[in-house]
Amino acid sequence: MIRKLQAVALDCADAVRLAEFYAELLGGRVIADPEEPDWAEVHGFEGTPLACQRVDGYQPPEWPGQERPQQLHLDFDVDDLDGEEKRALALGATVLERTDQLHPGANWRVYADPAGHPFCLCLH
Repeated sequence: MIRKLQAVALDCADAVRLAEFYAELLGGRVIADPEEPDWAEVHGFEGTPLACQRVDGYQPPEWPGQERPQQLHLDFDVDDLDGEEKRALALGATVLERTDQLHPGANWRVYADPAGHPFCLCLH
């Protein structure tokens, strides 16, 4: 079974800047690796950590319009990546990228739920 919701990740143009905003808003702290400027997390508040991920060509969603709908992805912490992949696929997910097989040291894979929303299974 999935152990827990690991993080809610928000796409953005500047991961550290957005993380600093949410850290301040939520009373948390930014966890960022200077070697990985495209990813920052907000911890230290009650609830699931919030992550910010820089993406090339980011365009913010429009609300309430749907020309650029709101977007995010969920990261789930697992003990068995292969086993949880099989279970997710059986439930209707599709593989978007087996990142762990493409990039040495990566510990996650990317899927789409039945409605097309991306999520990641991350090896604990």
